[in-house]
Amino acid sequence: MDEIRFIDLEVNPAAKNMAIDEAIMLAMRDGAAPPTFRIYRWKPSAVSIGTFQGMTEEVDVDFCRAHGIDVVRRMTGGGAVYHDFEGEITYSILLPQGHRLVPSDILKSYEILCAGIVAALGHLGIDAQFSPVNDIVAGGKKISGNAQTRRHGIVLQHGTTLLDLDVEKMFSVLKVSKEKVSDKMIRDVKQRVTSIRDALGRHVEMSELRDALVQGFSEALDISLVPGRLSSEENKVAEDLARTKYSSTEWNFAR
Repeated sequence: MDEIRFIDLEVNPAAKNMAIDEAIMLAMRDGAAPPTFRIYRWKPSAVSIGTFQGMTEEVDVDFCRAHGIDVVRRMTGGGAVYHDFEGEITYSILLPQGHRLVPSDILKSYEILCAGIVAALGHLGIDAQFSPVNDIVAGGKKISGNAQTRRHGIVLQHGTTLLDLDVEKMFSVLKVSKEKVSDKMIRDVKQRVTSIRDALGRHVEMSELRDALVQGFSEALDISLVPGRLSSEENKVAEDLARTKYSSTEWNFAR
């Protein structure tokens, strides 16, 4: 059973959350940090876009600024995601390439790592399955999205687990023509996407989801999560990246 450093549930602005992932990756590259699993929330709520997307094409930036919602570009690919402070927990796992949990076959590595989410949902009473390429579905509806990148000999995968879903707010922050947002469109999304509270028909506390994620990843990946924290150097690099990169117009609006 592999020992993995575990950084327990934190709350950060979007720039800091993304900066921490990169700071850990750089420290691992230099042999100064162990494989790491962390869980976190976004405060204020935020929109993250994939590294190859254009911010102004995907996000209603004016709405976000007017409502105090962060915007940030991720290192990973994929689509734009709304991260509701009250509606999700995000995880990140960083492992060296060649680790048993991250084979060279990217699809297989998604399936292996996403098993942690499937197991976590199982502990909450939700029957979920991995849906290639990188989603988790419950009752045929998406409940978790995941993204991955491989750089510096390190694999980073992070993803969301929806505790609750505010479709109207999601349409407000993403670049969807307000004239096109109809009751039918909202119903269509609700037929394709679900949340833990919707799936269970009850109020699930954030702490319940936190506990399920810890248990699910530990069991499904056969890892021992050892409580830890960022080193002073990782913290320093993360603060610097949050300020100079992930808060910058140059990075966030590069395309």
